[in-house]
Amino acid sequence: MKKRLAVLGSTGSIGRQTLDVVRAFPDRLEVTALAAGSNRALLEEQSREFKPRFVSVAGAPGYIPLHEIAAHPDVDLVVIATAGKAGLLPTLAAIRAGKAVALANKEVLVMAGEIIMSEARKFKVEIRPIDSEHSALWQCLQGESTSTISRIILTASGGAFRDRPIEALSQVTAEEALRHPTWNMGKKVTIDSANLMNKGFEVIEAHWLFGVPFDKIKVVLHPASIVHSMVELADGSTKAQLGVPDMRLPIQYALSYPERWGNPSLPKLDFARPQSLTFAPIDMARYPCLMLAFEAGRSGGTYPAALSAADEIAVAFFLEGRIGFLDIPRLLEHVLEEHRSIARPSLDDILEADTRARESAQRWCLR
Repeated sequence: MKKRLAVLGSTGSIGRQTLDVVRAFPDRLEVTALAAGSNRALLEEQSREFKPRFVSVAGAPGYIPLHEIAAHPDVDLVVIATAGKAGLLPTLAAIRAGKAVALANKEVLVMAGEIIMSEARKFKVEIRPIDSEHSALWQCLQGESTSTISRIILTASGGAFRDRPIEALSQVTAEEALRHPTWNMGKKVTIDSANLMNKGFEVIEAHWLFGVPFDKIKVVLHPASIVHSMVELADGSTKAQLGVPDMRLPIQYALSYPERWGNPSLPKLDFARPQSLTFAPIDMARYPCLMLAFEAGRSGGTYPAALSAADEIAVAFFLEGRIGFLDIPRLLEHVLEEHRSIARPSLDDILEADTRARESAQRWCLR
């Protein structure tokens, strides 16, 4: 039987690449629902091609809320390819309806990791990570007990400015920050990659997805983006997952799991070609956003939700040219200092923290 997909955020980078995978397997995958924010022209084009039962555009007449799409009986697997907090409620709705979730939205677990994972266990639902790093860890840990993990190692490309002198970072532009050296991604995650905020979010995600404490999570610089992540086990063995930096690879695995499907259109590593796989420690002076994410994750409560919300505002203002690149960590630090965390938050507490952090970030930007 074909797997019936709901692709939420279908016009974004992950959504478009998800549909590339669907095109390769018309006998195994079908699109039941498409939803997008504002790119109506592309959504209409996608709808003509895939003929989904449901099409939803935010704010348009006949708009179907994402959480209703995610829970619909005609959907087997929900791809959460939205950005920011828009992915939170549909993820919860899918889980509570017993749907498998292919999760690309970092903020869902950053904001509400404890609630999401608790509900997933309660309803016996799989959270299939689409992030290349978490997909790598997921694959490396199959057949392993989490009790045997010595540490997990996330790799980071270093983003657009990894070789730029620190003293020059105050002058960089949004256009420069969007030139990622290895990955083709949406604007927000590309900016987050330039200052390693995305890696900080991935640390928090990994903590919740795999039940690993923060002191067992390490980040290393790996410019080639070939080794996507590693797991060091108790006996000293290390497992790594390697692949060409192409998001269609982890997307396809999330859609095909527990099977692996042959896809000749996906790139393969050529080990006969000379290449170098180098690793280096992270310079925290260059990447203060990563340090802030570790601190927010360890502090717990609503601190990660506040960090996530403030980052959305900061990145938007940077892209508009209203603040500088180095203002992003300054803004985040201010919001975290001002934030009053709730230790064991409810969903309403998390959404309230998100609102308060956005207001705090906007005040800082407009000061």
